[in-house]
Amino acid sequence: MSAPDGSPVGAERSIGQLFASATTEMSALVHDEIALAKAQLKQDVKRGAVSGGAFSIAGAVLVFSLPMLNFALAYGIRTWSGWNLAVCFLLSFAANVLVAGFLALIGTVFAKKAKKGQGPQKVAASMKETAGVLQNAKPHPRPELPEDRTPAAIEAVARSSS
Repeated sequence: MSAPDGSPVGAERSIGQLFASATTEMSALVHDEIALAKAQLKQDVKRGAVSGGAFSIAGAVLVFSLPMLNFALAYGIRTWSGWNLAVCFLLSFAANVLVAGFLALIGTVFAKKAKKGQGPQKVAASMKETAGVLQNAKPHPRPELPEDRTPAAIEAVARSSS
């Protein structure tokens, strides 16, 4: 009987093969946990970038649109309502502040999501747990044989060589 990869299984496997298999599996586990950490960090960085972009756009809208939009909006309100020009300019400024506030709110939401990202902490905890399990792993004790009895494998070798 052999494993799908052609290697022997069970009692047929030597200590070296078992150790090599355990080492390979441990290496694969570490590589998978590193890949998971990278994926989670990528998501957190993306959220942070969206947050920074939204804050930048909010600032740009507030700074660059004020002169142009204030004049256009103020004269439009005056034409539509006939109010005093000063009141119309105040209303156009308030509209710009509302737009900038909305964009800042979007930035705040994404910043909180990026801050709540627990990806690296989860992976670190998982790796610590894996290391703790491996440190506490002990081999199964061998059954004790009476001192006057020799194991059957040794008896078989002794009989075949005499």
